[in-house]
Amino acid sequence: MGKKTAAESEETQLKKKVAAKRASGKTVEGAAAFKSLRKRLKREQRKRRALAVRRKHAAGSKGAAPAA
Repeated sequence: MGKKTAAESEETQLKKKVAAKRASGKTVEGAAAFKSLRKRLKREQRKRRALAVRRKHAAGSKGAAPAA
């Protein structure tokens, strides 16, 4: 049995959580939790951008490969 894929990406889920925390105004009380959420979001964004660069370089002179 394979790993189930999420309906929405991890990055999208994290963006929603960060926005909800920010909107609630409880960022001072849960500063550590908010900081860790933002760090996880930034890590996911770095992964996505790095993958895009690797795909572009792998395509060579053909240009950017179609996004999956």
